Amino acid sequence: MADDSAGYIQHHLQNAVFGAHPEKGWIMAQSYEDVDAMGFMSIHVDTMIFSILMGLLFAFVFGRAAKRASADAPSGLQNLVEMCVEFVQGMVRDTFHGRSAMIAPLALTIFVWIFLMNSLKWLPVDWIPGLVMMTTGTEFFKIVPTTDVNATIGMALGVFLLIIFYSIKIKGAAGFAKELSFTPFPHWALIPFNLFLEILGLLTKPISLALRLFGNMYAGEVVFILIALLPFFLQWTLYLPWAIFHLLVIPLQAFIFMVLTIVYLSQAHEDH
Repeated sequence: MADDSAGYIQHHLQNAVFGAHPEKGWIMAQSYEDVDAMGFMSIHVDTMIFSILMGLLFAFVFGRAAKRASADAPSGLQNLVEMCVEFVQGMVRDTFHGRSAMIAPLALTIFVWIFLMNSLKWLPVDWIPGLVMMTTGTEFFKIVPTTDVNATIGMALGVFLLIIFYSIKIKGAAGFAKELSFTPFPHWALIPFNLFLEILGLLTKPISLALRLFGNMYAGEVVFILIALLPFFLQWTLYLPWAIFHLLVIPLQAFIFMVLTIVYLSQAHEDH
């Protein structure tokens, strides 16, 4: 029973991998040996599918609300979208101290997109993977993109590139290099020490962004899988309170990622 449980957990935590197998060519992995043999030249198909689907869902819903917006008789969808937009605008207004027309749309996209991806966690862990296995024969399948560290690192790297871009744009290459070299100690003899501290701090920003979101979502996924191992009459008894708890966790993690992004980009816009 212990081996079956461990195998069930491992199976549900494995992504659907498509990649180049040294002997079989380009295939969808059907075993852990296939996954190991593919190495770096592979892609997590399930992560890509559901992250893109949630992005399209976000664009469709908000675009539909914008096209049908009415000042006289706003619909429930319009009110919901306006609440999200006003909430994010308030956060940007209070947190971001630079001037950029892109920050508010970026923050809104991050918040809603991550919220939608996290929300897939509310679906029972066996429903969609079981359906995919029956219809396509795919052995592995996960539906929550934010439980894949590759997805969270990808988003965090995007934020990191924006930090570097705006730091150079606002301060200039020489100004950015000077900031790294003379902070926190403004003396030429301490430039190596300053560079070590500042570069280390700069690199920890995307790492902390990615691992915070991944760690919380992955841990929650493991708990849902453990609940699925219990007898049926106990599953719903525990599933419901854990799902209710995620009513807080899911938006909270999207909110934290958004706020930290705004804070980091605000720091990049500071011209000392």
